Amino acid sequence: MPHPMPETDEVLATVSASAPRRIFGIGTMVCLGALLLYLAFAFPIAIFWWQAFVGVCGLGALWMAARMKSAARRVVVLTGQGLHDSEGEVIATLDDIKSLERGVFAMKPSNGFLIRLRRAAPRRWYPGIWWRFGKSVGIGGVTPGPQTKAMVQMLEALLAEKKS
Repeated sequence: MPHPMPETDEVLATVSASAPRRIFGIGTMVCLGALLLYLAFAFPIAIFWWQAFVGVCGLGALWMAARMKSAARRVVVLTGQGLHDSEGEVIATLDDIKSLERGVFAMKPSNGFLIRLRRAAPRRWYPGIWWRFGKSVGIGGVTPGPQTKAMVQMLEALLAEKKS
């Protein structure tokens, strides 16, 4: 259930997908889905289960494109309270953030960063923008690298300030 974003908090940084990145991400998934469905039906394979698997993967890619289309309109907002999205859903509060991972070898979204929480939170998934599974939150995907880099640097500064 979305929680209202604090009205009095100043917006410190935002991350959103630009139109070209949204179009490229969604277009890639649509092309993959169409190609897999074409392969499933245009070239009958002797093994029915393999053909069905390829068809299901094609439908899954098209479903993913539809999810990404609706999710890519969201904007991740950093305030003095923590991270929220433009729909008012709380992603993570500053008190809940245990650590940040943004290195080259971190298991993180493309052009993004990973947040480790102190306690598990409900699962959420908005492809290309942000996701949360248990104690992990990923921000990024079809978002521009400079925006996410600025946000994670600001978040690191807020966490350091809170520690001292």
